[in-house]
Amino acid sequence: MFIKISVKNSIGYLKIDRPGSLNAMNSQVLDEFISKINELISDSDVRVIIVSGAGDKAFIAGADIKLMQGMGKKEALKFAKKGHLITSLIENSNKPVIAAVNGYAFGGGSELALSCHIRIASEDAIFSQPEVKIGLLPGWGGTQRLPRIVGKGIANEIILTGMNISAERAYEIGLVNKVVKKDDLISNCNKIAETIIRNSPNAINESIKLINSSSNLDLKAGLEIEAKKFSDLFETDETSEGLTAFVQKRPPKY
Repeated sequence: MFIKISVKNSIGYLKIDRPGSLNAMNSQVLDEFISKINELISDSDVRVIIVSGAGDKAFIAGADIKLMQGMGKKEALKFAKKGHLITSLIENSNKPVIAAVNGYAFGGGSELALSCHIRIASEDAIFSQPEVKIGLLPGWGGTQRLPRIVGKGIANEIILTGMNISAERAYEIGLVNKVVKKDDLISNCNKIAETIIRNSPNAINESIKLINSSSNLDLKAGLEIEAKKFSDLFETDETSEGLTAFVQKRPPKY
C-alpha cells in the first residue's frame, strides 16, 4: 500500500508513502489514491482533508518517468485521464482539501497541488512543470489550472521554461497561500483545517462549487447563480443555526 489515510478530530489525512521514489505516482499509486480520497470524501466524520508526501525530500516528484517511457499513445491517454480523475475529485470535493507541500512538487505533483483548494508550502518546497524538457506537456491539468491561479504570463514562463519555483517565489505569484518552516507544515495545515471546521459545511460546499465555476462563467451569470445559492441557504438548518448563534453571541453548532 502506497497511500495511507487516517482521521483525527474531523480532519482526514492522506499521505503518499513512496519516499524511496520521491513519492512518484505510478498506476498502482494512482489507483490507491482514487480509492482512498473517495473514502475520505464519503466519510461523514471528515470535514477537511490534508494531502502530504512521506519523507523529507518530496511532496510528489511527479509521475513515474520509467513507466511513461514504455507507453504508447493509448496508454498515455489513459494515464492522463486517470490524473484528470484524481485532480477533479480533489477540486470538486465538497470537503476542502489542503496540500501540505514539502520538498519537490514536480510535474504531476505540482498539478495535484494545483487542484487542492489551499496550498501550504514548507520553506524547502520547489514547484516545477518540467515536462517540456522531456518532450511532453503538463498532462494532469497544469496547462488549465496554472493560468487560472497565477495568470497566463507567469504560467507561460513556468511551463515553457520548465523552471524551478522556490517556495518564496511560489508565494509571491500566488501559487501557494503560505510558506512555513518545515517542522511546522502539518501543524499550520491543522490550524487552517480547524478554522474551517468551525464553519457551516453547507456554506463551504456551495462556496467551493461557486468558486470552481467562476472561471467558466461571465460575471453576470456568476452573480446570478451566487445570489440564488445565497438565498437557498436561508432554508437550511445550518444557516438558521449560524444566524441565531451570532445574535445570541455563542459559537454555532454544526
